[in-house]
Order: sequence, then C-alpha cells, then structure tokens
Amino acid sequence: MVWLNYMPKLRCKYRAEFENKLTHSQTACYNASVIIDFHTHIVPPAMKEYRDELVHEDQCLGAFYADPKATMATAEELIASMDQDGIDMSVVVNMGWSSLELCRRTNDYIMDSIARYPDRLIGFCTVHPEWKEAAKEIERCAKGGMRGIGELMPHLQEFDLGNESLMAPIIEVAKNNNMIILTHSSEPVGHIYPGKGNVLPGMLYQFITNFPDATIVCAHWGGGLPFYALMPEVGRALENVYFDTAASPFLYKYDIFPHIAEIAGIDKILFGSDFPLITQQRIIKGLDQVEMPVENKQRMLGKNACEVLGLD
Repeated sequence: MVWLNYMPKLRCKYRAEFENKLTHSQTACYNASVIIDFHTHIVPPAMKEYRDELVHEDQCLGAFYADPKATMATAEELIASMDQDGIDMSVVVNMGWSSLELCRRTNDYIMDSIARYPDRLIGFCTVHPEWKEAAKEIERCAKGGMRGIGELMPHLQEFDLGNESLMAPIIEVAKNNNMIILTHSSEPVGHIYPGKGNVLPGMLYQFITNFPDATIVCAHWGGGLPFYALMPEVGRALENVYFDTAASPFLYKYDIFPHIAEIAGIDKILFGSDFPLITQQRIIKGLDQVEMPVENKQRMLGKNACEVLGLD
C-alpha cells in the first residue's frame, strides 16, 4: 500500500499537565460526573491523504469510505469534537481491515494516540481471527495500553463469529489481558446502509453463549438482540454483555433508550456515537428529549462505561 511508505514511525509521547489545558463545554442538562463515548473511530493522517487509493485495496475501506462524502477523522479531530461537545473520554475502536499490515499500522496509530492523550482516549485494537499472528498482535497491543479488541467485522472480514474453535484463541488472550470484545451488529430487517452486513442476533447469541465469561459489547444496539432478553434464557446469557448506541439516529427512534433499559436493564447500555459518522452531541441532544430518570441518563452516558472499563 503506497500510503504506508509515507507514514512516519510512531513514538509514544505522554502529555504533561494536560488537564490544565482542557476546554470542555458544559453538558448542564445531566450534570453527569463523566461522559464517555464508547464507540469512535480515528485513522492516521496518511490514510486520509491516500484514501482514494486505499478504498480499492481493502474491503472494509471500500465499504465505508468509497463515498467521498464519508468522513475520516484523526485523533486531533476527535479530541476537538470531544472538547466542543463536552465528552470527557472516548473509546477508539479500530476497523475490520483485511490486511495484516493495515491492522498493525492502525493499531500503532491508536496506541500512539492513547499515549498522547492518556486521560482522554482508550484504545481497542483490531485483528482477523483467522490470522496465525492474531493472538500475538493482541498481546502486543495489550502491552501498548489497549483495553479491548474490536470493532470485529465478521461480515467484511468474512469469518464466522459463532465458530467456537476459531474464536477461542482470541477470547483466551483477551481474558488473559482483561480485554473487552466489541463486535459489529446488524438488524435482520429494515433498511440497507453501507456496512450493515449479516452479524445478526442469532450469530451474536451463538458467540455469547460459546463464551459466557467474556466481556462483550455488541455495537449498534446488538442488531436488536436486547429485545430478546424478554426470553429468560437469553436474559441470563447476557450477564456479561453490553450494547452501545452507535449510529442510533440512523437506526431507531430515540424511544429505544427507555425500552431497552426496561427490557435488558439500564446497566447494559453504553453511550456511543460512531464518530465521525455522527457528531457526539447529536445523540446526547436526542437523549435529552427522552423521558427517563436523570440517574438513568447518567448511567448510560458514563457510569456504565466506567464500570465496564474499571475506571474510578
């Protein structure tokens, strides 16, 4: 890939007294102690520069960024959005690349970014479960400060998330390093959109029941999986499973917030925007219009994420 030749070697640079420089806007409607966006994406600057060449070289890039209007963002652009929208911390998840080299380089960029913004960004790495190097790459990223694996994209990486023998080594190394698994999810009905795929509730449920002790986050409301928590056996299976709200305005009415809180439990919902696909403030403003107890909104906006991530 041409752009890799232009990407400088990254070095970890820790910031000094960064808290003194923060200029967060206030989110007065909740008075939440912390707001954490659990689902954001960033790419290296060189990837933005050479996107026209890249979209033809990687299936994931082509699916999400072939449209010139699709937005890419760097770490600095994410931090600027956080400052503008009053977000304290963001979880940066990688993408389901087809190339091992692309995975490594983007993992490097995320590790560099969380090192430069240690109190603002939390990183998740990416791998393809079928690669023999997958477990080794996860170990490398764990040593570099990564807290999770994802966003897994079985529909674009073309692997079976429900295949227990395939996923077992990934889960083992994740558990050994106290890492969270975050996977893409898709709805079995409704409109088609770029990257929707076939990661349906049935596949997710098979994955979850194969590894009941793993901590799993199903993106995009789990493709509707939490609605099935009304079934007693499904509700029990979701003990260590959470659902992020990424891209909500493109998928559901905002009524989904109180409905899932009632069906699956308020502790299962993690605020996620899918930035830069959507602004971080858009979902917060939408949530402001929903009739729910303030303490429930606080849990979704940050307290649940603090518990899942083990933050003070």
